[in-house]
Amino acid sequence: MVKRIAALLLSAVMITTSAGCAYKQYAQQSDTDYGSRQANDPKMLGGRAYGKATNNADQHNNSFFEYSSVISRKVTDLNGIASAIVMLTDKNAYVGLMLDWTAVGTRNSGGKSEQDNTGTSDGVYNHDTGSPYGNSKILVSPYNSYFSVNDVNDLSDELKQTVALRVRELAPAVQEVHISANMEFVNYFNDFAKEAWGGRSLMPHIDKFNTVVKYHFAGGKDMPPPITQPGTYSPSETQMNH
Repeated sequence: MVKRIAALLLSAVMITTSAGCAYKQYAQQSDTDYGSRQANDPKMLGGRAYGKATNNADQHNNSFFEYSSVISRKVTDLNGIASAIVMLTDKNAYVGLMLDWTAVGTRNSGGKSEQDNTGTSDGVYNHDTGSPYGNSKILVSPYNSYFSVNDVNDLSDELKQTVALRVRELAPAVQEVHISANMEFVNYFNDFAKEAWGGRSLMPHIDKFNTVVKYHFAGGKDMPPPITQPGTYSPSETQMNH
């Protein structure tokens, strides 16, 4: 009898352990966990799908760019991402992310979001000034907004790998996939996307686009003025004034 009870208890432990291991493996493979960072993590098997892949000095001198609504929706569908804006060029794919914390580990340790959302509890937009007014011209704001992360290196490698693989599933010809959740980067991409949504060509803005991506991904020294500042660049306004 004692042996039988011991055998039953051991069986129960093995089933529980097996279930726990299966759940852990499922979580590591899913898009709910970008922070496990374990050896042989399923998300990171195979070659790195994002970031620099060549030594071509002209990699970010794109000849054209276009907004991809299909890939943008597919990336937005991932857990942890509130919205994604994907631009395709003759060489690369560029992805702007807005985060919502519906998955764990989207940021690396030490990575900080750029938002102060404490005003929501006080019924104001800007907690620092007490102002109830936001900036309707931008997608991501420093206050009461979904989340952005300033430095691309502060985004989880697992998150970037998951996003890049999804992009490459739908655009297998791209040479490199570059990903950022920087607030100004996303706001510039949102302005470019507005042009596409309005049925206008993006080609008049190719130089501005290349300046933005070089600054964020190739150590470029020039950056257009922040969109969050009054009177700064907006593609539609520029086109309307010509």
